[in-house]
Amino acid sequence: MDKKIGKKIGKKIGQKIGFIGLGKMASAILSGILESQFTTASHVYGTEVDEKTAQTVEERTKITILDSNPELAKEADIIIICTKPWVVKEVLEAIKPELNSQKTIISIAAGISIKTIEDIIGKIPVIRVMPNTPALVGEAMSVIAKGQFVKEEDVSYIVQMFANIGLAVEIDEKNIDAVTALSGSGPAFYYYIIDEMAKAAAKLGLDYRHALMLSAQTALGAGKMILNSDENPETLIKAVTTPGGCTEVGNNILAQSCINTILNEVILKTAQKAKALGT
Repeated sequence: MDKKIGKKIGKKIGQKIGFIGLGKMASAILSGILESQFTTASHVYGTEVDEKTAQTVEERTKITILDSNPELAKEADIIIICTKPWVVKEVLEAIKPELNSQKTIISIAAGISIKTIEDIIGKIPVIRVMPNTPALVGEAMSVIAKGQFVKEEDVSYIVQMFANIGLAVEIDEKNIDAVTALSGSGPAFYYYIIDEMAKAAAKLGLDYRHALMLSAQTALGAGKMILNSDENPETLIKAVTTPGGCTEVGNNILAQSCINTILNEVILKTAQKAKALGT
């Protein structure tokens, strides 16, 4: 069951935050927390193996770039690991001597379980976060799962942090495979649907670029209607549908196509793959 849902609040500052890895996802998170004034550049550190990337981020954000991961772990209260999954264990071993119970490890590495991290670093607070790629445009869906040594106030802080790049919610880690399928991989599935609807409209004579814009904005608007309404999707469908009208024809084709069975299979198989890859 969902436990905490974050909303953009800004102006929390306080704790020092360190990013190990400054790739696209880290940059999106960094931009969100700085632009919202959740924290300030003077409270943020970063490390990055690619010198050009490090220089670009430093010039754009004015955060402090440090020479090593252990140095960052020593300075930061919250350490966000944004590396590729296969180097996480190496990173943890390197920073372990600088960790203590007052620091919090955040991992956004796909497939790396909280237990795997705790087995390496011991009784240190660990939180696993799974944002998705729309973080790059400030519309991420991030889920937060806590380890056994994490305080509730720390979870709340992290939920609020990630709410600055979209929406954030706390879940139990046991549900992470379903999350991977739904919101982690989900953008790719929506891209496909949006594109196919645009192509269908283009076949009727509409310029494809206009059709894609119409399709994407319609999807965005429909999503916001669900998020901002107390009504369930079935009620919202009825609100658009006039008996005997155009929308009803489309609804009937969707029902006859068994698209619900197809989408169920998409999520099920994707979740099963996520479980097989997890460690």
